[in-house]
Amino acid sequence: MIDYRIIPRENFTDKIGELVSMLEHTRAVTLSEISNLSQSELDYLPNEGSNSIGSLLLHIASIEFVHQVISFEKRDLNEDEYLKWGSALELGDKARDVIKNHSLEYYLDELFQIRENTLTYLKLKKDSWLFEENKWGNGVSYNNYYLWFHVMEDEINHRGQIRTIKRLLENNK
Repeated sequence: MIDYRIIPRENFTDKIGELVSMLEHTRAVTLSEISNLSQSELDYLPNEGSNSIGSLLLHIASIEFVHQVISFEKRDLNEDEYLKWGSALELGDKARDVIKNHSLEYYLDELFQIRENTLTYLKLKKDSWLFEENKWGNGVSYNNYYLWFHVMEDEINHRGQIRTIKRLLENNK
């Protein structure tokens, strides 16, 4: 059941618990959008330049993974991680070629495993961690709170694309 309240969550500090509440609400709505999709629906490409729902789901997982690495481990992806997640991160031609023929359960497992790791890490953090600042390579400052806001923002954006693809699928039946 989707919870429509932003409240602190047990086993987390107050602000991190609120962040978890928002992350979990965002995910619950995404999961409700994709429930019962078939492999062909997950692989459907509305046109030659589109991304499939499956690609968008792996992109959502990859963005969360990258933000785990950046915020919890204070590093960039290593070569092996990039090999696993690069297509999903970048989307486009390569993703259209390699992200297909997976069941809904495959995508759900990826999303679940990444989220479980996020929650494990967040349980170890204090609210002050959210406000710790770092700089991108170009010198622009960011904090951990922004990184996790971006995880939600990105998922919500791609959920909108998923809804559009589902409407196109319905119109093509």
